[in-house]
Amino acid sequence: MAEDSKFPYFLLGLGVGFVAGILVAPRSGDETIQYLKERAGEGRGYLKERVGEGKEFLSRQQESLKSSAQDAVDKGREALLRQKEQIAAAYEAGRQAYRDSVSAPAAETVKGNGDSI
Repeated sequence: MAEDSKFPYFLLGLGVGFVAGILVAPRSGDETIQYLKERAGEGRGYLKERVGEGKEFLSRQQESLKSSAQDAVDKGREALLRQKEQIAAAYEAGRQAYRDSVSAPAAETVKGNGDSI
């Protein structure tokens, strides 16, 4: 976080340095222009470096998010499959209980008729 706040100071320093260089200029115009070009080149190099670091950071974050999302999807699939299996087992148990309850009175009726005769 501390490095994030250095960039505005860099820009401020670049602007102040530019103005001070123009006003105080102990060198000739051509030398001053060359000096300013070199400093601007350094500033560009710094910016390119920071942009590269930012891209690397974003790339790592993107990979991390992809991995987390994939893990969440996989866990969701597993939970869904478990629920599906539990529902199927409960359905089959209900069907079997129904069959048992329907066939039990019929068996008692047949058994009861055999005893009467």
